[in-house]
Amino acid sequence: MDLTDACFAGAARQAELLRSGALTARDLVAECLRRIDRHDRALNAFRVVFTERALADAEHADARRARGEDAPLLGVPVAVKEDIAIAGLPTTKGTAAVDTPAPADAEIVRRLRDAGAVIVGRTRMPELGLWPHTESTWAGATRNPWSPEHSPGGSSGGSAAAVAAGFVGAAIGTDGAGSVRIPSACTGLFGLKPQRDHVPLAPDRDVWHGLVVAGPITRHVADAALLLDVLAPGTDHTTAVTDQRTLRVAVSLRTWGRGIPLDPEARAAVLDTAGLLADLGHDVTRVDPDQHDLTGPAWFAVRYLHCAVTTEQQLDRPDRLDARTRTVAALGRSLPAPVVRAALARTAELTRHANRIFAEHDVLLTPALTRPPLRVGELDRRPTVAALLAAARMTTFLPLWNITGNPAAAVPAGHTRTGLPLAVQLVAATDDHAAVLTAAGQLERARPWTDRRPPAYP
Repeated sequence: MDLTDACFAGAARQAELLRSGALTARDLVAECLRRIDRHDRALNAFRVVFTERALADAEHADARRARGEDAPLLGVPVAVKEDIAIAGLPTTKGTAAVDTPAPADAEIVRRLRDAGAVIVGRTRMPELGLWPHTESTWAGATRNPWSPEHSPGGSSGGSAAAVAAGFVGAAIGTDGAGSVRIPSACTGLFGLKPQRDHVPLAPDRDVWHGLVVAGPITRHVADAALLLDVLAPGTDHTTAVTDQRTLRVAVSLRTWGRGIPLDPEARAAVLDTAGLLADLGHDVTRVDPDQHDLTGPAWFAVRYLHCAVTTEQQLDRPDRLDARTRTVAALGRSLPAPVVRAALARTAELTRHANRIFAEHDVLLTPALTRPPLRVGELDRRPTVAALLAAARMTTFLPLWNITGNPAAAVPAGHTRTGLPLAVQLVAATDDHAAVLTAAGQLERARPWTDRRPPAYP
């Protein structure tokens, strides 16, 4: 296989090629590093690239292979978001405010390394993961491989940009209010938010009071299943991808909050996907009654602002944060303690309310975003509160499932008239990753999305 094609093959196919001897880990990783060196000055996906160690790890993977050893990701290049601890480096969380190096790898990193993955670098995020774009005054903007004028989303924007541009076979992001699903939707990738506690966050615990989980951002559904098998062993996620079973699919276009507009192309992507699922034999039903508690967004906003405060308090030098980040944290500090306690106490109630839909359906299909990707700098032109409201409107279909902890995924669903990616969201009942992977796998086989690559990153 041509090395450029191999870079875009995705983690599962790369693992197969390496296992068969069709290419070496050294050649694959070296080509990924060449692509990063050539393109990432403009894209700005990586905060740190581990060039020397990545090459050494690739050579070690080849040596293991020559001895007859194997591992699920042996020699596969991956990237991890900068809020995931790597021994000897500060866990920067998109800021210049952390100086203290992590004493050990996060459990996620340890499991990736044990599976043979070659960690190529750390990917960028907005400060504290607060925004659906990846920009800061000191680091600049991370750009979308499909259009340099647009954002790849956030907060795992660097991870998504790196996969979409063919820099790595897969990447790990984190998702506290859509931060895996947003950038995946913006860059034409599959992004899976696992069920709460399915992937360990150690040494961190209860991040953002349980809202944050870590999950894979990949080109193919099978890539995500393979990564999930590594990060959460004990369940065969890979088998679900090829399952042909019939599912009961609920379709909803109702936003979580009143009066939020839905872009016509985003609406059409959902309806087209619903039609495709029906053609594939699934039982598809439009469900738009009172399935979501419309008071929930206000309580989520309280939690979000409070989490900005608690994350700021963990930094070595919060004075180094951007002014806008400090403003968001100040809004959080202004919240009365009883209001915060009340918001946190509503978790169980909202979870029961939202999950009623899965008594009669296996999967819920919604838009991923209410509009196409943001332009770079678009939210910076607005006052902080106005920018927060715009971000909430754009991502309205996503954060409920962080509160409830359900597995959810962004699935590619074509492109806008101007060539920007579109996506839908699939959600399943608690602990039912298989339903999400099965539906997404069937959609990918019926409507492959990886044949088309970003034109600027051939």
